[in-house]
Amino acid sequence: MSYNHLLVSRGKQAENTSIHLGSTIIGGGQPAMIAGPCSVESYEQLRSVASLLKKTSVNVLRGGAFKPRTSPYDFQGLGLDGLKLLKEVADEFDLITISEIVDPRHLELAGDYIDVIQIGARNMHNFELLKEAGRLSTPILLKRGLSATLDEFLHAAEYILYGGNKNVMLIERGIRTYERATRNTLDISAVPLLKLETHLSVLVDVTHSTGRKEIMAPCAKAALAAGADGVMVEVHPNPAAALSDSAQQLDFEQFEAFYNEVKRSGLLSPAASAGITIS
Repeated sequence: MSYNHLLVSRGKQAENTSIHLGSTIIGGGQPAMIAGPCSVESYEQLRSVASLLKKTSVNVLRGGAFKPRTSPYDFQGLGLDGLKLLKEVADEFDLITISEIVDPRHLELAGDYIDVIQIGARNMHNFELLKEAGRLSTPILLKRGLSATLDEFLHAAEYILYGGNKNVMLIERGIRTYERATRNTLDISAVPLLKLETHLSVLVDVTHSTGRKEIMAPCAKAALAAGADGVMVEVHPNPAAALSDSAQQLDFEQFEAFYNEVKRSGLLSPAASAGITIS
């Protein structure tokens, strides 16, 4: 299938679109790392993660404030208070922040507190949310849907560009297949295919795609070797007590091992690799 008629395609723009996030450039040729907790739970939790990231020169902090959960009885996030905590901690440590927004009515408000708006896998086909995101200039991180084809993924991104917002990044986060060995199935082939078809940055979420801590570093290296512009991973000071995704978040020691292994591969950007080796 030809995508040359789409705004996301290389037929419309041959050069890569790069997104400047402070000192980190996504899509500029040097892959980056994004890390942080699944959910923003407290100031103390978020600040401890931010301090760890700062030591490693990881400059982009992710954290969920609005949580679309499978069950209505599960933790739904701190909402606006979570966004405020992200801004407070980011200002203290000079970090860039990413958080998911699920309600179109919250998009403009979010721009006052976070630097990048994430549209999650469950909302990839929320077309009204995509349309409203297209009216902003805030960078958008668009996650591939739970079972979305690459064609559907690219057309979801097209909604945002069609609305006027060209600051879009794509992120592969695993898709649902019959395989049960991992939480989802990481589609590594999506990385070079998307890079071939689109000028947008392509990242990989190794936490949600695998759900298995022991293979996150190899999968991160595979993603970067395949041409990904960055990787995302979840880290929490005490995963066992986490209010969401407790089984798959790295604790600080595990994150240190993950970071060092990926760093030793030489595949990260100079900024992310310049941090001290943690031991």
